[in-house]
Amino acid sequence: MTSIDEIFRTHNSAPKRKLEDPTSSFTNPLSKSSKISNGSSPRGTLNGNHESSVTNGVSSKLAFVQDEPPEDDQVESGPPLPPADPEDDLGDDEEGRFFGGGVTKEEQMVMDFIEQNEQSNAEEKFDSAWLRRTALNFERKINKNAELRAKHEHDPMKFVSSEADLDAEIKGLSLLSEHGELYQDFVKLGCANSLVGLLAHENTDIAIAVAELLAELTDEDSTTTEEQWQILVKAMMQADVVDLLTSNLGRLNEENDNDRAGIYHILNVVENILSESQNINIVGANDKLMTWLLGRIRKVDANARGKVGQNRQYAAEILAILLQSSRHNRDRFAAKEGVDALLELLSVYRKRDPEKESDEEEFAENLFDCLACLVEERLAGQKFVEGEGIELCLIMTREARLAKLRALRVLDHAMSGGHATLVCSKLVNAAGLKTIFGLLMNSKRSERNLIEHLIGMLASMLRYLPGGSAVRIRTLAKFVEKDYEKLLKLVELRKEYKIRLSKVEAEIQKEQEDLSKAEAEEREDDWLSRRLDAGLFSLQSIELILSWMVAEDNGARQTITILLGEDGLKILEKSLRDQLLGMDTSQSDEAKATEEMLEALISCVEG
Repeated sequence: MTSIDEIFRTHNSAPKRKLEDPTSSFTNPLSKSSKISNGSSPRGTLNGNHESSVTNGVSSKLAFVQDEPPEDDQVESGPPLPPADPEDDLGDDEEGRFFGGGVTKEEQMVMDFIEQNEQSNAEEKFDSAWLRRTALNFERKINKNAELRAKHEHDPMKFVSSEADLDAEIKGLSLLSEHGELYQDFVKLGCANSLVGLLAHENTDIAIAVAELLAELTDEDSTTTEEQWQILVKAMMQADVVDLLTSNLGRLNEENDNDRAGIYHILNVVENILSESQNINIVGANDKLMTWLLGRIRKVDANARGKVGQNRQYAAEILAILLQSSRHNRDRFAAKEGVDALLELLSVYRKRDPEKESDEEEFAENLFDCLACLVEERLAGQKFVEGEGIELCLIMTREARLAKLRALRVLDHAMSGGHATLVCSKLVNAAGLKTIFGLLMNSKRSERNLIEHLIGMLASMLRYLPGGSAVRIRTLAKFVEKDYEKLLKLVELRKEYKIRLSKVEAEIQKEQEDLSKAEAEEREDDWLSRRLDAGLFSLQSIELILSWMVAEDNGARQTITILLGEDGLKILEKSLRDQLLGMDTSQSDEAKATEEMLEALISCVEG
C-alpha cells in the first residue's frame, strides 16, 4: 500500500523557507513563507501515471487534443484579417536600436499578477474579524483532513487534497507575524493549541510547515511587543510544544533537503523560546532533547566544510544557551558524559584552527562556551580532570592559535569552580606553571583578554592551593624567582588598569553632578558595567594577588612596598576593604568563604 508521505511528496506543495544550504526558490508574493521552485515539490515530482496534480490544494487536469492534419482542399472561412500594422515589424532600426519594451508576454503576466495581489493585500484589513474568519477556516481544514484520514485510512488518494489545503492554510497564517496585536485573540480562539497539535501530524511536511510558522511568529523580528510575544509562547508551552518539537527531531531524516530544513526550523523555535529565561530550565529538563543535541554535535556532516553543517552548529549553539544560564542543566549534561564528548570534539583543534567565518568556527566557539560553563560545577569539574581536560587545554595554549584564548578561559573558570582545589593542584603537577607565567611575561598590552584570564588563574591558585603543600610552595617560588620579575609585571599591569579606570570614574563623577539621588540610583548598574569594562575586576584581582604575596613572603612584602610607594600597603588594604564592603555574604557558602579570606588578608597587610 502506498504511504501518504510518498503520495503527498509527489504533489506540488509549497516548500518551506530554507537556510543558506537548501536549494534556492522563488518567493510567492501572497505568503511570507511559501515558495515555489519550477512548479515542483522538493520531495519529488508527480508520477506521470496520474492525470491530475495538487498544488496548494487546487486540482488541475491536463487535457490533450490531437490536431488533425491539414487537407489540401480545406477552404478558409470567416472575415478577412485586418491589415498588419507596419510598426509591428519594425524591430530594430538601422542603427540597431530596439523599439520593444524588453518584456515578454509571460513576464508581463507575472508582473500583472503580482501587482493585482499586492493591491488586494493592501486593501484587506487585518483585524479581529479577519482573524475569526481565518481561524474558522483553519479549524475546518484541520477537521476535514482528520475526518478524511480516518475514513479513508487505506486510500491516501482520497485525503491527499485536504492535506495540501491544510498545508496552504498553515502558510497563510504567517501574516500574523506582522500583526502582534492579534496574538491574544489567536490564543483565545484556540488556534495556538491547534497549531502546536499539528506538530504530531502523520505527514511530516505538515509538521515542518508548523515548525516554520512557529519560528516566524516567535522570531525577534516579528512585529510584536514583549507582552504579545509572551502570550503566544506561554500558550505554546502549555500545549507541550517542546515535547512535540523533540518528537519530530527523531523522525526527520537530514539526508532529505526538506527534512534538514525542518530540523533547522525546530531548533529555531527552541532558540526563540529560550530567549525567555524562565523557559531555560523547562526546556533543559526535556531529557530526549538534551540527548538529541548531544548526539547531533557528535554526528559529522560529511559533505560540509570542516564536517560541520548548519544544523550541527545550531545544535551546539542551543546547548550553549541551555548550559550558560542553568546549574541544573549543567549537571544533567555532565551526567550524560557530556564533558567527555566536548573534550573529544575539541581535541581536533590542538594544532589546527577552523576556517574563519565558517560554521565550523562558530561550532568550536560554542563548544568552548559549553565547556567553560560546565567546569564551574563539581560533577563536571571532576569529569574535566578525569578526562585530562587540563592537559588538553595546556597543549592548546602552547600550540593552537584560535583555541589558545578559549582554552585559557576554560582553565580560568575551572580553577574558580566547585573543584577549584583539585584543578589548581592538577595544573601545577601538569607543568602548567611554566606555561602560565611564560604567557604572562610575554603578553602584550593589546592582549587584554588573555591577560585577564591569566590574572584570574593566578588569583585562584593563591586562594585554593592548600597552605604548606608542595604545589603551593612551587607556585610561590615562581613568583619570587628572577628577582621578583613577576611582581614587577603585575605592578605595571595594575598601573595600566588604574589609569584606564580613573578616566571612567571621572566621566561618571561628572555625570553624577547633574542627577538627583533617585536618578543616580537608577544609573548604578550602568556605571558598574562601565567600570567592569574598564578593568575593575582585573584591578581588584591584581591587588588581591599582591596582598597574598605580602602575607606569604617577607621579600615580596618589601619589593611590593618599594614598587607601590610608601603608601603601597595602605592602597592594598583599602582595595581589600572595598571588595569586602561590596560583597553580599547572604548568597552562598562561597561568598562567606571569600569574606573570611579578605578579612584574613586585611590583617596580614596591616601587620
